Amino acid sequence: MIEVWTRNRERVNEAIDGFFIRIGQNIYELFCDAGRGCIFFAESVRLAFKPPYRFEEIVRHMEFIGNKSVLIIAMTSVFTGLALSFQIYLGFNLVNATNLVGPTVGMGITRELGPVLTGLLVAARAGGAMAARLGTMRVSEQIDALEVMGVDPKQYLVAPRIIAAVVVVPLLCAIFDFIAMMGSHFLCINVLKLDQAVFWDKISLWLNPGDIYQGLIKAAVFGVTFAAVCTNRGFMASGGAKGVGEATNQGVVNSMVLIIILNFFMTNFIRFYYVAMGWK
Repeated sequence: MIEVWTRNRERVNEAIDGFFIRIGQNIYELFCDAGRGCIFFAESVRLAFKPPYRFEEIVRHMEFIGNKSVLIIAMTSVFTGLALSFQIYLGFNLVNATNLVGPTVGMGITRELGPVLTGLLVAARAGGAMAARLGTMRVSEQIDALEVMGVDPKQYLVAPRIIAAVVVVPLLCAIFDFIAMMGSHFLCINVLKLDQAVFWDKISLWLNPGDIYQGLIKAAVFGVTFAAVCTNRGFMASGGAKGVGEATNQGVVNSMVLIIILNFFMTNFIRFYYVAMGWK
C-alpha cells in the first residue's frame, strides 16, 4: 500500500491540486460575471433614461416575463403552501402549538420562499429565453446590424428587459404569496381541521407589513439580477449555436446562484435596517 502511494504520490497530488484549482476558478469566474453584469446593468439602465424611450418594448417584455409566468408561479406556490403547512403542522403538533402554523407559514412564504422561488422560476423561464434570444441575435450579426443603423443595442434590447423584470417580478412574488397562503388555508382548515378564526387571527397578529415589503424588495433585486446576468451572457455570446447554448446555460445557472447568495445577505441587511429603525 505504501509503495503504491509512493509511486503515485505526484499524480494524486496533481489531481487534488487540480480539483481545488478548478473550484477556485469557478468561484473567480462567478464573481467576474457578477462584476461584468453590474457594469452592464448600469450602462443599460443609464441608456433607458435617454431618448428615444422604448415604452412599447418595455410593455412587451413585461407581458412576456409576467403574464406568461403566472401559471407556473401559481402551480408552484399552491403546492409550496401545502407542503410547508403540512411539515410545520407535524412539528408544532409535537409541542401542541398548532395555532402557530398560520403565522409561521406566512412569515416563511413572504420573507423567504416567495421571493426566492419566484426569482428562481422566472430566471429559469424568462432569463434563459433572454440569453438565448440575444445570443442568437449576436451570432447571426443582428446586433451588429443595429449598431450599423445607429441604434444602440443596449438601449433597444437590454434596458427594456431589465426594467420589465424589475417591475414584474415583485408582482409575481405577490401572486406567489397570496396563492401559497390560500393553499395553506385550504390544508389547515379543510384537511387538518384547524380553527379558521384562530388561523387568520394569529396571522394578523404576527405577520407584519414589513415582512411582505421585505419579500417584495428581494423580488425586485432578484429580477434585476437574473435580467442583468442573462442579458449580459446572451449579449456577449460567440461561437455559433454551441456558444448560444453555453451562454444560455451559464446565464441561468449564474443568476440562480447569485439569487441564493443575495438572499442571505439581503435578509440580514433588511433585518438590521428594521432593527435600526425600531421596526419589528
